[in-house]
Formats: sequence, C-alpha cells, structure tokens
Amino acid sequence: MYEKSALNLPSYPYKIRTEQGKKLIFDILRKKYVALTPEEWVRQHFVHLLVEHKGYPAGLLANEVQICLNGVKKRCDTVLYDRSLKARMIVEYKAPSVEITQAVFNQITRYNMVLHVDYLIVTNGISHYCCRIDYAGNSYAFLPHIPDFSEL
Repeated sequence: MYEKSALNLPSYPYKIRTEQGKKLIFDILRKKYVALTPEEWVRQHFVHLLVEHKGYPAGLLANEVQICLNGVKKRCDTVLYDRSLKARMIVEYKAPSVEITQAVFNQITRYNMVLHVDYLIVTNGISHYCCRIDYAGNSYAFLPHIPDFSEL
C-alpha cells in the first residue's frame, strides 16, 4: 500500500497497524493512530523531516489545527508555533498523486488570512514549495529549500 509509495522525503521507522480492516499510522504529534490515507502518509513523513532533519521542536508543531474562516470551520494540516505560541508556519499536504496547482496555494493563502504566518509550505511528498511572506513589503518569495528551524 503506502509503504511502497516513493516520496521525496527521508524514510523513518513508522508504525502501522490494522484495526477493523483499516490501516492506521502513528502520529507523533497527536500521539495516536490515525487513518492511513495517501495525504497522511505524506504528512507523517514530512513531520519526521521537520523534527528529525530540520530541528523543529515537536512540541511547537500541531496537526489538524482548527481555524474559523469567514464563519466556516477549516483545518490546517500542520502549524508551527513560536515559543510564545504565535503561529509561524502553515504546511498543507496533498497525496502524491495530486498535482500542486494554484488552487492549492489559494487554499493555504486563505488559511493564512486567519493565522498571518511568516512561512507557507505546500507538499505532495514529491514536490515541496516554501514561501516566506513579507508583510511590510506586501510580497512573498519562494525559498530554494525547506528552512531549518534555526533559519526561521
């Protein structure tokens, strides 16, 4: 199944189990098993990249963060907070089979209307895009790589 899906992300010792015929994967941030979907496969690998390879403190990351956008409840896939618990980054995941399009960026930009973060990341596990928002200059710039936590 997903174990064989090649991602452009480091492998890690993930934990998968089956309950009532459904595969579940352990989420280190939520500290529980969640449904193993193609998007979740990407999320767990990307969170592992952030924590184990990029130095992001797991305690400052949260999955499935609920926000209210124009009176509608939405969920950000992953949010990074700073030590004063201000949101700094939103990460949006798509399944590997989903192409990263302008519509995906529009989605994460709408979420940012609520959170006002400095960084937006969109990934399908194969292609990764990170941009830094410059609110003073009313602009944004795509970065050549996913920054280490120390670079933020």
